[in-house]
Amino acid sequence: MPLKFRPLPWTTGPTGRPRQVGIEIEMAGVDLTTMAEAVRAEFGGRVEHHNPFRSRVKVPEFDEFVIELDARILQDRRYREHLRALGIELDNEDHETLERWLADAAGILVPHEIVAPPLPLSALPRLDRVRADLQQKGARGTQSSLLYAFGLQINIEAHSLTAEWLTAILQAFVLLNEALVKAGNIDLTRQLSPYIRPFPGNYGRLILQPDYQPAMTRLIDDYLEYNPTRNRPLDMLPLFAEIDRERVWAAPVEHELIKPRPALHYRLPNCEIDDPTWSLAQPFNGWAEVEHLAANPEQLQAAAGEYLQRPSQALGQFTDEWVERIRGWF
Repeated sequence: MPLKFRPLPWTTGPTGRPRQVGIEIEMAGVDLTTMAEAVRAEFGGRVEHHNPFRSRVKVPEFDEFVIELDARILQDRRYREHLRALGIELDNEDHETLERWLADAAGILVPHEIVAPPLPLSALPRLDRVRADLQQKGARGTQSSLLYAFGLQINIEAHSLTAEWLTAILQAFVLLNEALVKAGNIDLTRQLSPYIRPFPGNYGRLILQPDYQPAMTRLIDDYLEYNPTRNRPLDMLPLFAEIDRERVWAAPVEHELIKPRPALHYRLPNCEIDDPTWSLAQPFNGWAEVEHLAANPEQLQAAAGEYLQRPSQALGQFTDEWVERIRGWF
């Protein structure tokens, strides 16, 4: 029986409307045309191929899916500037030939990616059918090569933009991070990459203190002090920029890469799309466990107290207990 998507404890967003979720799926082994057609077959709409690096599927029901080679220098065609600096000018036909060659060559190392627009939670099984279709067509994921640090990113709309709710989410995530790594078999290549570096231990100990009940300004300032980067398994910068853009923009962060939005950016999971037993429900359910812990103040406080009382080298049992619990939802 296919694994079901676990319901979240909070079903509405800040405006009271049903929460939405955007998914980014990285893979290799299939070209952009095949990926775009898989999306169109499930969601309908019209495919537009812009260049060898980027396509769109315009779906009236949900806006547009972006299918792209995840290399900004290619998408923006900035390589043309480097060629001009070398005195190389190409005509249109030469550019087309070069771009096809670059797309083929870059596809060996650079992930092809489906970036879904915000979808209602009820549409996740439909996106999972796209995943299953591409698996059948040869898509490859994180563990098919040592060169692939591919991931699956979940942009889940926040239930609330209050400091109280966001603090509980951050606390729950810090407590569960290691358990999610173990339960999700997060690939070593991805763990060693800079993209999902764990929260610093001193930040975790700060926010897990029983008297840590910050106002929004302090919550953001503390986060920026310890985490002036997008490279966290839970990236809060887009959401904090949505709440207080000037405060985030004043920090030494990657401004050009931050897109303000009222969503939590969960970056940890692998993309195991080549495994027929894997589905989008597995990483989503890992996130759901974070929210269920955050929704239980007594359990959250007890777990934080236990975490703080144990020295770092003795946290293995604590993590293992959570791994066993979470694996029931993977």
